Amino acid sequence: MTTSTRITTPFDRSSTAAEVVAGIDLGGKRAVVTGAASGIGIETARALAAAGAEVTLAVRNLDAGKATADDIVATTGNSKIQVASLDLTDRASVAGFVAAWDGPLHILVNNAGVMAAPETRTPEGWELQFATNHFGHFQLATGLHRALTAAGGARIVSVSSSGHLRSPIVFSDIHFTEREYEPWSAYGQSKTANILFAVEATKRWADDGITANALMPGGIRTNLQRYVSMEEIERMRARMGSSDIVWKTPEQGAATSVLLATSPLLEGIGGRYFDDCNEALPNEPGTRTGVAAYALDEDAAAQLWDVTVRTLA
Repeated sequence: MTTSTRITTPFDRSSTAAEVVAGIDLGGKRAVVTGAASGIGIETARALAAAGAEVTLAVRNLDAGKATADDIVATTGNSKIQVASLDLTDRASVAGFVAAWDGPLHILVNNAGVMAAPETRTPEGWELQFATNHFGHFQLATGLHRALTAAGGARIVSVSSSGHLRSPIVFSDIHFTEREYEPWSAYGQSKTANILFAVEATKRWADDGITANALMPGGIRTNLQRYVSMEEIERMRARMGSSDIVWKTPEQGAATSVLLATSPLLEGIGGRYFDDCNEALPNEPGTRTGVAAYALDEDAAAQLWDVTVRTLA
């Protein structure tokens, strides 16, 4: 990080992705958005395309990806929209995406994710949420490191969540082999991992001109919550002292991602966590807002990086 000053912007929780990117020219820039065929991924890709970027939609469902690409072309007039297959739980799929990439990459938005899934394991025996939300994106970003370096000033956007407040990384049992599986704890540590990745990637890759930041997009009803009923969400909000659920639209939910990907205010800034288009304040005990100290801990970030490299070796 180049400065310790908290980053604030003219935007807030009501701002949309289109408002955040207004006046920014991404002509000649290339972007990849994972999970770009649903939810805030669509609106993130649309805003980047509207600003002139060449955008690759990295998706599991190619039919949905192609339909999204057609919609983005129609609404933005930008025909430079590509669709590519990517399954973050399949190491061969990630490697194939990386191998097929040619040339520089200016923006990587690690947007795809799974939330509160029932206990599921990959063929390697890894817990699904950690494998998807962290391992897959880590393999993708490190695999594209050369392309990011070639871009000069590349940015990585790591979509995390306030769910990170539910759990630090439990290094002694990341995959719930020794403790009872709990969906929200598993989700929480995977979202903490997204933030720690941004911390360590910025530290390791600063000399390559690469910065990474993480964010909480806000509450948006999307396919991400396919394992979570509305009743359960309402119960959680009540426990947090707020029975009134204020949902963001997908366009508002994509705003902070687009801000981190494009705003001149973030030039050279990395290793931070944002919420509602501004850098988050430290979490206060007993609240569900802000960023946990453990999610920005440099020692934990370095440890996670080393553990991940060994796991994926």
